[in-house]
Amino acid sequence: MKKIVYTTDYSENSIPALKYAFSLSEKLQASLFVIYVYEFVSDSFGGKTKEKHNKILTDFCKVHYGGDIEKLDVSFEAIADDSVINGILKKANSLQADLIISGTKSEMGLKELLIENKAKELISKALCPVLIVPKNANLYRMDTIVYASDFEEEDVCAIDNLVSMAKPLNAKIQIVHISALKDGAEIKKRDWFMNLLNEKVKYNNIDIEIIYGENIFESLKTYLEDKNADMVTMLERNSKGIINMLFHVDLVKKMETLGNIPLMSFNENRL
Repeated sequence: MKKIVYTTDYSENSIPALKYAFSLSEKLQASLFVIYVYEFVSDSFGGKTKEKHNKILTDFCKVHYGGDIEKLDVSFEAIADDSVINGILKKANSLQADLIISGTKSEMGLKELLIENKAKELISKALCPVLIVPKNANLYRMDTIVYASDFEEEDVCAIDNLVSMAKPLNAKIQIVHISALKDGAEIKKRDWFMNLLNEKVKYNNIDIEIIYGENIFESLKTYLEDKNADMVTMLERNSKGIINMLFHVDLVKKMETLGNIPLMSFNENRL
C-alpha cells in the first residue's frame, strides 16, 4: 500500500479520520494525499481562490494532526468540482490510490453511516478500498483486523489486498463467517475456502472461524467485541453479502450500532 487519499469536509467528525490517516500512512510508509473537494455552486468560503483553499486545508491539518507534518510524505490539494464524490474519485483514480479514508457525518457512528447515500456511493464507485473512520475510533492500534466473509472466491482477492496493509503492521487477519445453520455443508465450504486461501494468499497471521447466530448484526457486533477488533472489513457485492444487507435501510434501522470500529469496504467489481 503506497498511496492513500484522505478526504475532509473540515467537520469535527473528520478530525479522527485525519489523525488516523496520518498515523496509518506513517506506519505503512505510504504517501498521503489530503484533499478537500468543494462544489462550484456552494463555495462555502465566499469565492476564495484555490490558493486560499489550499492554505485553509493545510492549516486545518497542521492544527489537528498534532505532529510534525514536515517529516511526513504528505501533500495537500483543494479541488473544485460540481460533485464532491466525483472530485474524490477523480483524484484517487488519477493517483491510482490504494486506499481512500474518510470520516463519518453522524455522531452515532457506523449504524447511521451505512444509510448515508454519499458513503454508499463512494464505496460502490471507488476503484480502491474505502476506509470509514467513526468519531470515537481507536486511532493508533492496529492489532486485529476482522474480515467478514461469505467464503467465496471473491473474498480471497479482497483478503490478498488486505494483506498489503496487515503485513507491515504485523496485524492479525481474523476471518469470520456468520451462519444461521450448523451443518456439514458450512464446514465443507470453510475447508474449501481455507485451501483456496492458502494457495492464493501468502500471510501466516490469518485465522478462520465460523460463528452461528440468527441475527447477523448482533453476531458480528458480539464477535468484534470478543476479538477486540481494531477494524472490520467487508466485500461490497451488487446483490448479496453482508455489506449489501447492511446497506438495506430497513435492516439497518433495526440493528444496533457496530460501535466505533473503522470499516473498510472492498468493491467486488474493482478487485
